[in-house]
Amino acid sequence: MFEYALTMKNVSYGKKITYKSLVSAGLIILAVVLPQLVHLALGQPGGVKWLPMYLPVLIGGCLLGAKWGLITGILSPLVSFIITSAIGNPMPAFARLPFMIAELAAFALVSGLFSKKILKNGLWAFPAVIAAQIAGRALFLLLIAVTQRFTSFTVPMIWNQIKAGLPGLLVQAIIVPVIIIILRKILIKDND
Repeated sequence: MFEYALTMKNVSYGKKITYKSLVSAGLIILAVVLPQLVHLALGQPGGVKWLPMYLPVLIGGCLLGAKWGLITGILSPLVSFIITSAIGNPMPAFARLPFMIAELAAFALVSGLFSKKILKNGLWAFPAVIAAQIAGRALFLLLIAVTQRFTSFTVPMIWNQIKAGLPGLLVQAIIVPVIIIILRKILIKDND
């Protein structure tokens, strides 16, 4: 969707890369800051319940498409880990980091696959987000099932966390599409 808006404004290839990089960086920053704010306000259980890092990643996928969204999904937990490790409280924790990278990559990739449909009709953002949430959480659970012999995570533990995060997923299944629909109207208002 963002690519289309830039193309319609005759933005050069180099400037497109710059703009997409800036939007991606902004979303990654939001993916670092938002969990910190939620954890400050609500503690660690607030992060498990509201899943604040997922919101900017889902926006990134829907807005930027699969490739740029995937980059945002991979880098968000990684950058968060690096920055928060430097201040002494790594988020996500090192043991959880590879799982979150995979999960958020799936969130971004799947929501990004809907980007062209969202361009044509903003309501596609709703199934995009829901499909991304299902794929990401399912991948996370599958990875735990495959690796639980080697990690401190178990399927029942992660299943309980997934259930605890349902309020966050529900809120994001509404908020993210609304944000995307608004951004779509702003970005392609001259071209509808």
